Amino acid sequence: MIAVIAISRKGSNLARRLSASLGDDATLILDRRFSDASESASVFDLPVRPVVEQAFDEYQHLVLFMPVGAAVRLLASRLKNKRHDPAVVCVDDAGRYAVSLLSGHAGGADDLTRRVASILGSEAVITSASHVTGTLALDLLGQEFGWRLDAPSIMVTRASAKVINGEPTGIFQAAGETQWWTQNRPRLDNIQVFQSLEALARSSCTAALAITDETNPDGLPALKSSGKDFIVYRPRSLVVGMGCRKGVPVEELDQLLVDTFQRHSLALESIGCIATAEIKRDEPGIQQLAEKYGVVVMCYGIEELNRVFGEDHGGPPDPSSSQRWPTATVLTADPASAPRRLVGVWGVSEPAALLASSAKGLLVSKEKSSRATVAVARKVYE
Repeated sequence: MIAVIAISRKGSNLARRLSASLGDDATLILDRRFSDASESASVFDLPVRPVVEQAFDEYQHLVLFMPVGAAVRLLASRLKNKRHDPAVVCVDDAGRYAVSLLSGHAGGADDLTRRVASILGSEAVITSASHVTGTLALDLLGQEFGWRLDAPSIMVTRASAKVINGEPTGIFQAAGETQWWTQNRPRLDNIQVFQSLEALARSSCTAALAITDETNPDGLPALKSSGKDFIVYRPRSLVVGMGCRKGVPVEELDQLLVDTFQRHSLALESIGCIATAEIKRDEPGIQQLAEKYGVVVMCYGIEELNRVFGEDHGGPPDPSSSQRWPTATVLTADPASAPRRLVGVWGVSEPAALLASSAKGLLVSKEKSSRATVAVARKVYE
């Protein structure tokens, strides 16, 4: 939500225009002297400081129609850090400039500034170093895809400074979306792509970026000992296929998942979704597990799951048949499997993972607890 606050007559008129364009995303807050009883604005009486401070605590984004200096003085005592503070944009009473004041990257003030400027016909004033120099914004890389930054803030700060200052920077990507490069359009003269972490470790780069869903990829020890400022990004590239008996508690499912990921050196932060059978759509344990990791549950019907084993839905595929699942390795059906006995499906976790990922094979084949199964596939991106 966006708080739009104005303290003058001209500012109030601009704030109305902006709020109307932003629609339900915006809350219009006006000095009572310049408000209209017929409009749905929140009103206040001076002083404005408590109003701005309350909005700073309650809203993710603020647009303040006031001088930059006044905004700074009003907010100074509330400031913590760029990952905590809301985005703040200032607009002058003439509507000539929209200024990205606070939390330009992490909070989204730069994007909001461009949006406000477009609506009001203002000039967007953005001073973020990566914006004005055209380099990568390391704290935002992959954010539009849900990537998670796995690095101490001091390391991000140091690496960002090196990128901005033109020092050689290396990138290694083993998973996740690749279109971030064209979408960000960074300046390329100091950025080099490497095919392995070993090659990146041996390079003269002073900053290293690794996009991976593995916790211990090949070459990691060499890179850590190379003295480079090292940042890891976790793309949401892993699909967890899961099957279970009715009523299995989330704690048991989570323990199976955690143990499996630890054994195979996979990052829990890279879970992109949980895939299962349609009959498990409302299984509380699976839903609670998805909620814990902030992902969706993708469900597939019996015929879809059985098709991964072959075109004959009534039993294991004929080894001599040429009819096979077109994008995945055909799995081996176990005639004595519990899913087959109970609901008529040859398996759940493995085919569900393949279906949701579009992968040609599994990263982790089926692993079991007493009442659940899990398999993992890496998502294929177009």
